[in-house]
Amino acid sequence: MELSRLIEPKAVRIVGHLTSKKRLFQDLADVASAVYGVSAVEALDALQERESLGPTGVGHGVALPHARLDHADRVVGVFFRMERAFDYGSVDKAPVDLVFALFAPREAGVDHLKALALVSRTMRDPSICAKLRANSDPATLHAILTEARASKAA
Repeated sequence: MELSRLIEPKAVRIVGHLTSKKRLFQDLADVASAVYGVSAVEALDALQERESLGPTGVGHGVALPHARLDHADRVVGVFFRMERAFDYGSVDKAPVDLVFALFAPREAGVDHLKALALVSRTMRDPSICAKLRANSDPATLHAILTEARASKAA
């Protein structure tokens, strides 16, 4: 599995100031709907339901919200680089500025777990996060995300 198969360039965005997780989840759901055709309402509800089980802020300014959807045909991603970090309730209490959300079919099983592991490994790499934070062009951010794991897999 490669990140280039999970995330379309149009699903990579620079986002201004957000003050709440709910607003973030709404924006993620809206982008997932616009780019991949999933239901924004279902995506928002699923993100909030998953978050109620425990925070998806994994630390070091990174959040990996994820959700399973009844009406999705494959695992897809949305990436936001925040212009200003905000309080996400992460495990390390650090504000979040990098968000990679995954949306998977409810029955995806192993594919969902493989995608989550791939995104997690990518977003745990300090050099990748530094490059993401240093760039403001969505096309460049997409290239950083998709080339990072491809070069390490080779």
